[in-house]
Amino acid sequence: TSPSCAWGRRNGSEGQSDLGAENDGIGAVVVGPDLMHRHDGLRRGRRVTGRGEDEASYLVEPMFEALAGLRGIPNELREAAAIDGASRWQRFRHITLPLMQPTLLFGAVITSIGFLQFFEEPFVMTDGGPLNSTVSVAFHAYKQFSFGNYGYTAAISYVLFLAIALLTLVQFRLFRPQT
Repeated sequence: TSPSCAWGRRNGSEGQSDLGAENDGIGAVVVGPDLMHRHDGLRRGRRVTGRGEDEASYLVEPMFEALAGLRGIPNELREAAAIDGASRWQRFRHITLPLMQPTLLFGAVITSIGFLQFFEEPFVMTDGGPLNSTVSVAFHAYKQFSFGNYGYTAAISYVLFLAIALLTLVQFRLFRPQT
């Protein structure tokens, strides 16, 4: 923090936020004063989502799911395949990958649903963005609901549900166990 920001915090004479007058001025120019007053998370310089996560969560959660799936594969199977002369690639292809299919399916379905229901980031950060460039389906439904277009909002939500159900069905077909 700059000296005036620290002074403002200590003496209680800061501008609009507790981060100091200079940061308020920069935020008003970069973000815009109207957007700064509506969304406290932007004023504080952090990304606010419904779950309190950051960008890495889209990578970290599937990674932990994959690690849990890998730990669920018994080492005896890999050891037996190695003793039988299977290469690393053959062990991966014939043991690890088939036993990871339920975990991969879960990760694919949950991630796809999360991306199709993408709402918080455009709402908090850009309110639809410049020329509606960050409007998602869920955000569009929210905007239409706030305009009083309840029937249109219900139709959008129903189509979004059908798209999620169809995508989930396709993923279940793709990750179906080979018999």
